[in-house]
Amino acid sequence: MFGYYLDLAVRSLKRNKVLTALMVIAIAVGIGASMTTLTVMHLLSGDPLPGKSGTIFYPQVDADPTTDFSHKDPIDVMDYHSAVDLWSAHRADRQALLVDSQLKVRAPQTNLPPLMEMMLSTTSDFFPMFDVPFQYGGSWQPQDDEKHARVAVISADLNDRLFGGANSVGHTLQLRDTDVRIVGVLKPWRPSPQFYMVAGGRFAHGQTADFYTKPEDVFTPFTSGLEINDGNFWQFTCWHMPDKPGHLQDAPCEWIRLWVELGSAAKVADYRTFLAGYAEQQKALGRITHAENTRLRSLMQWLDYNGVVPSDVRLQTWLAFAFLAICLFNTIGLLLAKFLRRGGEIGVRRALGASRGAVFTQCLVEAGLIGLLGGIGGWLLTLTGLWLVRRQPAVYADMAHLDVSMFLLTFVLAIATSLLAGLLPALRACRLAPGLQLKTL
Repeated sequence: MFGYYLDLAVRSLKRNKVLTALMVIAIAVGIGASMTTLTVMHLLSGDPLPGKSGTIFYPQVDADPTTDFSHKDPIDVMDYHSAVDLWSAHRADRQALLVDSQLKVRAPQTNLPPLMEMMLSTTSDFFPMFDVPFQYGGSWQPQDDEKHARVAVISADLNDRLFGGANSVGHTLQLRDTDVRIVGVLKPWRPSPQFYMVAGGRFAHGQTADFYTKPEDVFTPFTSGLEINDGNFWQFTCWHMPDKPGHLQDAPCEWIRLWVELGSAAKVADYRTFLAGYAEQQKALGRITHAENTRLRSLMQWLDYNGVVPSDVRLQTWLAFAFLAICLFNTIGLLLAKFLRRGGEIGVRRALGASRGAVFTQCLVEAGLIGLLGGIGGWLLTLTGLWLVRRQPAVYADMAHLDVSMFLLTFVLAIATSLLAGLLPALRACRLAPGLQLKTL
């Protein structure tokens, strides 16, 4: 029977091509607008570590004696001593210290001029903890952190620029005035957002763009990076000016991030206790004032706290779905007019024995076919919309692409919208009195 209803739907749509085109366009435009903004929203608010984000946590302690504890949250980063103490305790399955800085990079074996690149000084657990993919080689070993080894991992982009994409493992890279050996080259990797460097909190402004920048091009062991780029680290929150600007190991400043991986609820509870105990211990030593001001948020909680989805994207998504609702109501009106104009045809079918359910199903099949055509148009408009987004100055614009899940959702939403729009007209059509319609023929 479905094939019969589909044939009737095709004949009906061909009978009034202008009305059909109006309904298809209404659905296509609504789907195109809503799916474009929804795809961007999906991109920006998605889980950057699916299946693993629940085991990744961001600890915080408050070492600033000048902090107004009324705001209830510590600064996003930690001072050197607190971060290194917590990392050195090895109370988590994995833990990674992070600090970024900018420095001059060149490859001595090439004739290319020096480049100014971002360097992330971190520990060896960073790569397995965050599932960072490698194209050549791999990470340095944990003992390299302790030995201050002069090694580095570079991004695929930097490898393309310096070595033409070839396997550069074993080659020398000059960072500032220090030669390091390349031990690994990443595959193209663009986490969205760049979750491991997210900071700012709800009270920050103008931070959102930083969440979607590309990852750093150079990765070095934490201890090595501090030595190589000594004097060039950014001073975030300092309650006293450091004696040597940019040299922050012993400075009263908060500037280092720490991430930990905890594989079970029991380990999370144990780490919370350990974190609180450490803060109390440091308070007893006179180094920390607000020992009670500690936090341990999961990755997704941390992203939510920092409001990583731009407010304008949320607003655009709501406006686009409001527009889709308007398109839906217009389609309802057009379908209602179309079905009621076919009252005589429906009356003949009813007189020949067709049930109300059969008429209702026929009308819904026709509405679904309109939705399918609208979905194809909406898909094309979504691709066009995302193409326009990629040409915007937003830092996340280049990541706006339609993945498989959003592609399927486009058609599901289009057909669901058309079926919803067809419910009322189909109910009205199947309730038409056949006798009255036959009299008017």
